Amino acid sequence: MTNYLVAMEAAWLVRDVEAIDDAIGVAVSEAGKRLNDEGLEYVEVEVGATGCPACGEPFDSAFVAADTALVGLALEMEVFNADSEEHASRIAKSEVGGALRDVPLSVVEVVEVPEDE
Repeated sequence: MTNYLVAMEAAWLVRDVEAIDDAIGVAVSEAGKRLNDEGLEYVEVEVGATGCPACGEPFDSAFVAADTALVGLALEMEVFNADSEEHASRIAKSEVGGALRDVPLSVVEVVEVPEDE
């Protein structure tokens, strides 16, 4: 059994917002509240990054049109005692997906965490 760090991304919709910074704040706050309400305060939530198609530099994953924003959130959690990367991925997606119902969620990366001696 091994421990894994699972990184996921979620697409969060924010209505009645004009500025990207406001949309990001609302998305991170709402996601954090829903996770905390379900006892998942150990899940890290922050705004995701998207690479610029022209220069490759990362920028915040948020887009506002018609006072509605789509914010890409980056979520991370550590999964303990999983059988494999796939098993850790399923556990993380199940835990977070249960708290963030109706929010598109996908696993981006799974990394084995080395054991401390």
